[in-house]
Amino acid sequence: MSRNLYIATMEPRGGKSVIALGIMELLSRRLRNIGFFRPIIPDVAFDNNIQLILKRYDLKLPYANMYAFKHQDAQDLIANGEYDAVLKTILSKYKELERKCDFVLCEGTDYTGVSSAFEFDFNADIANNLASPILAIVNGRDKTPDGIIDAVKVARESFENQGCTILAIIINRVNHHDIENVVARLEPEKSENQPIYLLPEEPLLGKPTVGEIATAVAGQILQGTAEQVNREVLDFKVAAMQLPNYLQHVAGGDLIITPGDRADIILGSLAATVSETYPNISGLLLSGGLTPEPQILRLVEGFKNQFPVPVVSVGTDTYKTAMNASSVRAALTPENERKIASALGLFESHVDIAELEKRIEVERSMRVTPIMFEYELIQRAQKSRQQIVLPEGEEERILRASEILLRRNVAELILLGNRETIQKKINSLGLDLEGITIIDPLESQLRDSYAQTYFQMRKHKGISEQMAMDTLTDVSYFGTMMVHHDDAGGMVSGAIHTTGDTIRPALQIIRTKPGVSVVSSVFLMCLADRVLVYGDCAVNPDPDAEQLADIAISSAETAAIYGIEPRVAMCSYSTGESGTGKDVDKVREATRIVKERCPDLKIEGPIQYDAAVDASVAKTKLPDSEVAGHATVFIFPDLNTGNNLYKAVQRSANAVAIGPVLQGLKKPVNDLSRGCTIADIVNTVAITAIQAQAVEKDDRIQKTEDR
Repeated sequence: MSRNLYIATMEPRGGKSVIALGIMELLSRRLRNIGFFRPIIPDVAFDNNIQLILKRYDLKLPYANMYAFKHQDAQDLIANGEYDAVLKTILSKYKELERKCDFVLCEGTDYTGVSSAFEFDFNADIANNLASPILAIVNGRDKTPDGIIDAVKVARESFENQGCTILAIIINRVNHHDIENVVARLEPEKSENQPIYLLPEEPLLGKPTVGEIATAVAGQILQGTAEQVNREVLDFKVAAMQLPNYLQHVAGGDLIITPGDRADIILGSLAATVSETYPNISGLLLSGGLTPEPQILRLVEGFKNQFPVPVVSVGTDTYKTAMNASSVRAALTPENERKIASALGLFESHVDIAELEKRIEVERSMRVTPIMFEYELIQRAQKSRQQIVLPEGEEERILRASEILLRRNVAELILLGNRETIQKKINSLGLDLEGITIIDPLESQLRDSYAQTYFQMRKHKGISEQMAMDTLTDVSYFGTMMVHHDDAGGMVSGAIHTTGDTIRPALQIIRTKPGVSVVSSVFLMCLADRVLVYGDCAVNPDPDAEQLADIAISSAETAAIYGIEPRVAMCSYSTGESGTGKDVDKVREATRIVKERCPDLKIEGPIQYDAAVDASVAKTKLPDSEVAGHATVFIFPDLNTGNNLYKAVQRSANAVAIGPVLQGLKKPVNDLSRGCTIADIVNTVAITAIQAQAVEKDDRIQKTEDR
């Protein structure tokens, strides 16, 4: 069984970083202690690929342990005849890292030297010395189908002639128009012991961002948020004409290069970004070390929220600036979630993950880290893509999260809101949401039928047909009705709406499952080495015993949906029969009800938190319990206890709290915090999609039983 894998290509710009990211994502859901190693890195202060992996996967490893040589140092030693010494040092550094890790992913050299043939032999020697199988990367960029097939044959023969073991071959950056032809012609080359995967060219990944260019040309960012400087630059325009002539040449995604004293070009470019008749540029690069006059800067400052493009100043002249900027190569950086999502979406869509996992043959760790769990969420959501409606389609965080969700193929999304406003925001933010569905409740033909449904449901409450029509202009009610009518599998809201705005329509329209008396919530608490379920921490202030029993059963079902074996601890201030009182009696009664309704469910209560989570305490307090010390689902007696405890654990244990996840409804609706991050939205949509899959499965089972 191998404990490592070596990513190697035979020429530059093969897209190793995309493949490395995809493999790390795959490994991170199965292993805890993963290492990343590069034998040789470029002559820079910090290698971007190491930084990307180090930060994204929170590796607890010193940067200096993750490489052996910088390029020039290795080249000097080899030129002096010390080739074997270089190999020995690389092996020594690798072994030092390997001792700390369960698995080490190695990424080969960048082919920046003078001899590609030498670098190929060098990478093969390293892989053999590390006893590592090779994941061979074939660069399909600018190659014909014949050229790609020939490159695959050469790669296979070359590595095998060097005595290397090839785990798989990935053909990266293939022209979209050639994919079918290449796939057909690869059939004779396929081998059961050597699968071949094909990844199409993703233009976004090959384009540098404004921020990358600003760093490379030593520019100063005069204006622009972190999201704005992460915009990709599709092309460059040097603006030397007068404004009217210049505007005829502007195209979407252009980085405009102009001297810093050209106030006409600067203001005209910024005005074009908010004009509906002009494309959206990626940014302005002001040359010559010149900055606009104070009056112009003051004018621009007053419109910074209306001009959503970054402005960068650089000291070189316009010609030199254009040459420097156009030579910047794109990179996958830890800060650019858009590109990371694109890379992972590309890898996961075109590589047979299950087959590759089997080929790598790593043993599964029993521990589950936050990264592992979040990866599992994405993977499970991808298996059967659900339609999820997002009522807050005009909110920036929702739009940014939507782009990531689409790139990762997590779900099919429906945005609610004014179509023109949403499209304008998409353009101004520089997002790519091609294929997303946008529905304006005010204009939708669905509104009439939805309003009629709502009227029939609520007329006993005195609702008139006109009131029903007016209610369905509310995006929360419209989105909930979409779920009710199966026009969407689930709904996620709350980024700018209150919890009541999200839950109230769900209670009125979707309602609770049969036999469930109360809608409740759980948080999925991702600790350092496991995931626990906490409920109810967000909805019910003081449930009675019957409601608490419902919460426990719903929470156990939720845990099972996400692959967590439910072992339920009914938490209280005493354990077993040691305490009495109104509060502990409520927990004791709730436990009795659960055992009566679900005799196969593993449950213990009342039980104190320490006895539920710590095996040594459990051995003293409840030695015969199969839950004590091993609980995965924690049910708290009231909202005051649950809310404070989840926040205490979140902050003190540096845990990731995913939720609240609503449960007990017939169909999934989930609430976001108004302070939610983009990552929170992505996770919540994935969670909702998995819940929708469970509902879909239950419906199929029910239909089968009915037949």
